Amino acid sequence: DAFYQVIELSKTPVIASHSSLRKYTPGFERNMNDDMLLALKKNGGVIQINFGSSFVTAKAGSWGKQLKSTKESAKKEGTKLSNDFDAAYRAKNPYPFASLEQVLDHIDHVVKLIGIEHVGIGSDYDGVGDSLPIGLKDVSSYPNLVQGLMDRGYSDSDIKKILSGNTLRVWKQAEQYAKSH
Repeated sequence: DAFYQVIELSKTPVIASHSSLRKYTPGFERNMNDDMLLALKKNGGVIQINFGSSFVTAKAGSWGKQLKSTKESAKKEGTKLSNDFDAAYRAKNPYPFASLEQVLDHIDHVVKLIGIEHVGIGSDYDGVGDSLPIGLKDVSSYPNLVQGLMDRGYSDSDIKKILSGNTLRVWKQAEQYAKSH
């Protein structure tokens, strides 16, 4: 509801700065569905794809829910949880990290549905902890992202739009509106 309120009230294009797609993560409300993307296009805004594995693949979200459920069950049974409970759980149940390819799938879907002008990157390197995809663990891996985009046929111009151009366009439009009002 908040998204649609922002779209309705905004006088300038908006940025969904740390979002990915519900198409790949059904029920994950932080992500956007196709109707939201279409509204974002009409507004002229940009979705910035979040790299956190739970934003990118449903398997990572399910894993987190299972960890939480396992902890709650253990507490109800009276088991005292050790400080290394999460590490022990992870050792028996490896975290299903997303992949670079899955991040690229999110970008591809946005481009196919609403166009190259409406997608960017909102990596969230400082907010998703140890859940970053294989091949995109930190900013030093941006060349992997660029190569992946090139391998999928994106032009230099398209890649510049994705990496910064689309977001800068929206920021400039907001600045212009602010100066005139």
